[in-house]
Amino acid sequence: MPVAGSSLITNATILTMNDALDIVDGAVSIREGRIVSIGGEPSGTFDTIIDARGAYLLPGFIQTHVHLCQTLFRGYADDMPLLEWLRRRVWPMEAAHTPDTLRASARLAAAELLLSGTTTALTMETVHDTDVVFETLEEIGLRAVVGKCMMDADRQVPRRLLEETRASIDESVALRKRWNGRANGRLHAAFAPRFAVSCSRELLEAVADLSTRDKVIVHTHASENRDEIDVVRQLSGGLSNIEYLADTGLATPHLCTAHCVWVSDTEQALLAENDVKVMHCPSSNLKLGSGLAPVVEMRARGISVSLGSDGAACNNRLDMFEEMRLAATLQAVRRQPGLLTARDVLWMATREGARALGLDREIGSIEPGKRADLILIERDRPHLAPDADAWSTLVYAARGSDVRLTMVDGSILVKDFALAYEDVTAITSAARAAAVVLSSRASASRHSA
Repeated sequence: MPVAGSSLITNATILTMNDALDIVDGAVSIREGRIVSIGGEPSGTFDTIIDARGAYLLPGFIQTHVHLCQTLFRGYADDMPLLEWLRRRVWPMEAAHTPDTLRASARLAAAELLLSGTTTALTMETVHDTDVVFETLEEIGLRAVVGKCMMDADRQVPRRLLEETRASIDESVALRKRWNGRANGRLHAAFAPRFAVSCSRELLEAVADLSTRDKVIVHTHASENRDEIDVVRQLSGGLSNIEYLADTGLATPHLCTAHCVWVSDTEQALLAENDVKVMHCPSSNLKLGSGLAPVVEMRARGISVSLGSDGAACNNRLDMFEEMRLAATLQAVRRQPGLLTARDVLWMATREGARALGLDREIGSIEPGKRADLILIERDRPHLAPDADAWSTLVYAARGSDVRLTMVDGSILVKDFALAYEDVTAITSAARAAAVVLSSRASASRHSA
């Protein structure tokens, strides 16, 4: 990637996503990867001038729950509930990954995310070779918080995924030392215990201690599926999922819990009291038959609820526009229309994502001093007309394919709807070939077992 120069984006309709939710017509100037001014065109020269032609300019989307390693599993793991889906398809394929197939998967995911307007992702990878994911993201330009999956207690996982407790912790710490803060602060490392079903109490308590000591994000799954909750009650001596995580010391502002579909009033109170972050994945929850999360109730308690697509194995897309639309419409069905508005979910996709990752001073809105992670959404499309309300248009009508430009740290990574520095045909071709290899390895492993 070339070093970002100075840029001026003119003639834009700017949804700032600042505290006042101001919409401004005009220009945004960028120097050294950060936003300098908003509104009127500043004096001075710029390396690049982009005429938005009235397009919507937004902060890039922040997805807070993704699995880049699962992108090659798309179409291989359909029509099953969570635990069966994991045991029959996802875990065998994760165990079969090689560095080459993992690289192909991460590149494919990053391309899809950037092309559809996501500039930052919190991603949980598989147990092995997470350096490959960091290397890929360093090269391709996506901002990310990455965690090596930690699994040390589930005897139903493939042998290659079952770790020794100390080794799992040591490798996660080592990854953090190698990668945290790399790429001019664009890459960060998290701890990623998969979920309580697959992790020993010893591991969870050790992660809690490390997270509290070093202020590190912990990325996990919780209360996604009723069968999962039953398993957690059995292994914890009767505690609910969130109660068990709290009992291990994990319930802190650094904990990011994906799904939280089945959380009681007591558990919601625990989440709110400890400022635990919730990542809502509506498409995944529907496809796996997990249920409809109580998003309205959690937000009413002040719980941070952000959005993610989850992995391509259970979505099967990584498009934040789809997640925003579903998030709003599902709560309309679950409760009533208007309790989760288009403006609310756009906030969840930007500002709330930044808050969840502890990056709200750096990204999530278009304000002077923040990093220039920006996207331009084309407005001259039949499905967007007549475009009477910006919030409605973006959430209920727009699509990932409407993203004309994506910028991270001031570097233009998507220009005129195409990757600026990568060959998308080569990426998809390599991914198709890698998926064949991966599927064959997973199948051979299942038969030998």
